[in-house]
Amino acid sequence: MSILGRFLNNVVEKGSVTVTHADGTTEAFGNSTPGYPDVGIRLADKNVVRQILLDPRLGAAETFMDGRLIVEKGDIMELVQLLRANKPFERGGKLKDPGVFKKIRDRVAAGLDGINLPGRSKNNVAHHYDIGNDLYDLFLDDDLQYSCAYWDFDRHGPDMTLEQAQADKKAHIAAKLDLKPGQRVLDIGCGWGGMALYLHRNTGVEVLGITLSEEQLKKAKERAEKEGVADKVKFELIDYRDLAQRDPGKFDRIVSVGMFEHVGTPQFRTFFRCCANLMTDDGVMLLHTIGRMGGPGTTDAFTRKYIFPGGYIPALSETLEASEPYRLIATDVENLRLHYAFTLREWYKRTVQNREKIITLYDERFYRMWIFYLAGATAAFENGGMCNYQIQFSRARRTLPLTRDYIGETEKNLTA
Repeated sequence: MSILGRFLNNVVEKGSVTVTHADGTTEAFGNSTPGYPDVGIRLADKNVVRQILLDPRLGAAETFMDGRLIVEKGDIMELVQLLRANKPFERGGKLKDPGVFKKIRDRVAAGLDGINLPGRSKNNVAHHYDIGNDLYDLFLDDDLQYSCAYWDFDRHGPDMTLEQAQADKKAHIAAKLDLKPGQRVLDIGCGWGGMALYLHRNTGVEVLGITLSEEQLKKAKERAEKEGVADKVKFELIDYRDLAQRDPGKFDRIVSVGMFEHVGTPQFRTFFRCCANLMTDDGVMLLHTIGRMGGPGTTDAFTRKYIFPGGYIPALSETLEASEPYRLIATDVENLRLHYAFTLREWYKRTVQNREKIITLYDERFYRMWIFYLAGATAAFENGGMCNYQIQFSRARRTLPLTRDYIGETEKNLTA
């Protein structure tokens, strides 16, 4: 049995994987099991195994991107799902203390990953978001929401669309902000402007959206102009740290969706200090972020190198701890446990459907990189330790209604 075979033999119990080596020999692992995929892969040269063993995730990604790890039965989504589903986060066996050395190593690595000074932050954002809006048009919903959607299957049925789920996400967030017409709202990390435009359109608030992406800024401004609301929904290329110095105490509400993942642990306290200073004394904030179930960790090498340089997925504990010195009251915390998995599967499906267009825009290697990224992320949300948190903060304990009933009532009105 090969070295790779010994690893797969220890991991794959349900479902199966067949490996064809470069010399033509084959090995099979696992057993066909309902609900688990059966996958076949071929290794184009003998160095594939070595590269994977040196760094499993980065090695697997790069050999797949280079066309040297070939999925012949099933697809990359099923291969990654098979490996993750056999070792799910919830049923990982007996838990052991990771030890002092590992704790220190992970803390140091996370800190180094996330040193995002303003200049570096802009470069990191450009790496992912300034590669051209055409790509995002091909796999996102029609409002270009590039974050976890909100899937209410009980209400809409099993065939609800990504467009409906993203519309429901915006309503869910708007309800938690408890908005009133004329309030001033700051959208930190505004993307292509969809959330800001939605909030103004449905509640009458004035919104400033900020981003570090040149491409997103251009698109967001165009959309505001087209809707005739550029005087009420404005967008600016500025770092949140610079805005906090310029506009202290100006905003009644702050919303941040899918941006906190780019802040980096060394800046967590700076982020919350800036948010607290930007809000009025009775301000409210809704933070929507990917999160870790469990304690702090590190960003894997593939994600750091190819997808989100400087990015870090925070644990709930370190997020709340960073907010505490600035008198931000965590008034509501919700864990969207599987919503991002459904979202990512839809993005993956649309990406595969647009394979030829993406290859024309970039090349085959980029396309393989992108589907590996989406497949890995999906598996992390289905069976790994990833989830989505929505954390509502208030600066004063009497600002929001005493019970959560207003959230459902407002959401119902927004989606009627």
